Amino acid sequence: MARGEPQATVTALVARILGAEFVETPVWLMRPVEADCGGRWALVCAIYNELTGLVLPDGMPPRERRQVDAVLQVDEQSRILEVDETQHFNRYRALTLRHYPEGARVAFPIERWIERSEKKLRLEGGGFGKPKPPLFPAEHGRHMQRAFRDMLADLLPPEHGFAPTLRIADFEVTDWLHGAGAEGRMRQLLSERL
Repeated sequence: MARGEPQATVTALVARILGAEFVETPVWLMRPVEADCGGRWALVCAIYNELTGLVLPDGMPPRERRQVDAVLQVDEQSRILEVDETQHFNRYRALTLRHYPEGARVAFPIERWIERSEKKLRLEGGGFGKPKPPLFPAEHGRHMQRAFRDMLADLLPPEHGFAPTLRIADFEVTDWLHGAGAEGRMRQLLSERL
């Protein structure tokens, strides 16, 4: 599959099925500070500490900006859509997911994401895992950063009136995404998640 796949195909298909428009990543998710985390700040700090052994600063540095795969808006309701490829599944992601409070509002099966994350024995190297100072300065820093950012994209949206974050894994769709029945299969997946 070409670079950008399956994100571009999945986001376009989901938007079409839901009748959604694409909107910008909200500022409170690009570089969240304590006020942006609402009632989740203590949890966010605890997860960061467990990932890195460090104390999360009150404000994230300017270079810690991020974009999500898509923010979909249907009528007045916004929802983050993330398409998770293999690099999103690893021990760091399992660690963050295990800290989610019971009843966390997400639109993906948390236990399945944990199971898939724990199956990976070898982390991707190169740019996929390099240190990402200042917040993730250690070896595998990029893996930790990705897991942390995924956690923020899951736990913060309900604090801001967004619908639960929808995640679709590449392994769920690669076998049928470009086939004739893709829209029907995606409708079925969405009916199970939303």
